[in-house]
Amino acid sequence: MTPGKIPGRGGSGSAPRSSSGRARLRILLALPAAAAAAAALVACSSAGASPSPASSPASSPASSPAAAAASTVKTATIAGVTVLTTNTGFTLYSFAPDTPTTSKCNGTCAQNWPPLKGPVTAAGVTGTFGTIKRSDGSVQATFGGHPLYTFAGDTAPGQAKGNGLNAFGGLWHEVTTSGTAPAGSSAPGSGGGY
Repeated sequence: MTPGKIPGRGGSGSAPRSSSGRARLRILLALPAAAAAAAALVACSSAGASPSPASSPASSPASSPAAAAASTVKTATIAGVTVLTTNTGFTLYSFAPDTPTTSKCNGTCAQNWPPLKGPVTAAGVTGTFGTIKRSDGSVQATFGGHPLYTFAGDTAPGQAKGNGLNAFGGLWHEVTTSGTAPAGSSAPGSGGGY
């Protein structure tokens, strides 16, 4: 075999492989990787956009309201009602079909209603904070026996667009500091909640 020739290609008259050919091969191999990286970047940068409840947003830790909660929640007054929020002011919700030990919101539901990672605490809030283990093994915060969620439709602090929605098999309520759902609280923005 003659050095610099590609064996099995074009017989004895084939041209030697040059360094510019190797560079071209590297570029051709790098293009798909660069395209995949660009696609991932675009997907991540659009995750913070205001998704609709019916869409399946990809969530990145930096753009998800739940990720911003760290380990502290606080209270805020929204539509005249004192509710629990993440430390960045995003309303926290409960899902009626949940039990004190099990979240019934998984898959697409959890993409639209991101579970609040636990454990959490809140200064000056009367009630019991706890945690549950989700079906995917992650730990979710609870308040008064209700697993806590944010809502992808809330695009800014102080919104409660998910309150009273009937989605994914049950009603969603903003979580009030009392931990109870007042009667007739099923209308969105009514101020009622768990």
